[in-house]
Amino acid sequence: MKRLSVLAALLAVGSIGCSSSTSPTPTSPTKPTFTAQLSPANEVPAITGAEASGSGNATVTFDVTKDAAGNITAGTATFVVNLSGFPAGTPINIAHIHQAAAGANGSVIYSTSLSAGEVTLTNGSGSFTKAGIGGVDVAIIQQIINNPAGFYFNVHSTLNPGGVARGQLVKVQ
Repeated sequence: MKRLSVLAALLAVGSIGCSSSTSPTPTSPTKPTFTAQLSPANEVPAITGAEASGSGNATVTFDVTKDAAGNITAGTATFVVNLSGFPAGTPINIAHIHQAAAGANGSVIYSTSLSAGEVTLTNGSGSFTKAGIGGVDVAIIQQIINNPAGFYFNVHSTLNPGGVARGQLVKVQ
């Protein structure tokens, strides 16, 4: 009988050791994704004239590497931009992320690496993708993840070199 009691006690202790009382810790995704609805009316000042009828959207996906503590140690971005409603032949010369809230202009902090002459909206519409774009301090990526509304994406044309369409970043993942 003593053997059965010892065996029962060992089984009880063993089953406790096998169970898990901890729940998984939430982690942020390694591919945080943001969108921006682009409008000439969002530029500061708002765009008037022929290019004021355009619109678009941008999706920015960061591919980040994290250390054991969850800190971002490296990252790149993929930019997917769709534009429509612009005059035929509108050139899109540069595009990037700026740091500033809606209604304010801010400094460029993350370029898509788009160059002049690379994208022309032949029928007033078009799109481009820039993938694996790095060269930005990981602290900037973390700031965007923490406060996307403090950043905007915009595209620039020849007619509006200060920016033709803009939208604040919104986190979707």
